[in-house]
Amino acid sequence: MRCPFCAHDDTRVVDSRLSDEGSSVRRRRECPACGQRFTTFERAELSLPAVVKADGRREPFSEEKLLRGLFRALSKRPVATNLVHAAARNIQRRIRERGEREIPARLIGELVMEALRDLDPVAYVRFASVYRRFEDVDAFSAEVARMKRGEEGAQAANAQDRDQD
Repeated sequence: MRCPFCAHDDTRVVDSRLSDEGSSVRRRRECPACGQRFTTFERAELSLPAVVKADGRREPFSEEKLLRGLFRALSKRPVATNLVHAAARNIQRRIRERGEREIPARLIGELVMEALRDLDPVAYVRFASVYRRFEDVDAFSAEVARMKRGEEGAQAANAQDRDQD
């Protein structure tokens, strides 16, 4: 690796550590010519599929758009930034695991709603109201009721699992 300070062609790795939950390697390097130290990150370059929009247009997957949507839904909500980034990484991992060259935008929206449901119920309803284009209060109420039924179903399943132990 070339030194960013003096452009010497060879640098020495002083320390290597895993970062981003093991998805990248952080390396501290030192230049033998000028003695300066700097940090590099190494990560696998994995391509994500193209996104097929509702009107048929195709565009490259954008992590920035994904994060922007998550942060917009979570605006002024008490959710840690590292949890939002972890949710985005999980969504991207699930998209990659499908192994498809193209993925419908609708599926990404559903994955985002699923992640938001786990992170913050208010953010979930905010996102769902825009994503599903709620036309009136009844649609909004129906989504909240559906979410509550899902929570009650999950609580009942957990209680049943505890009873069996």
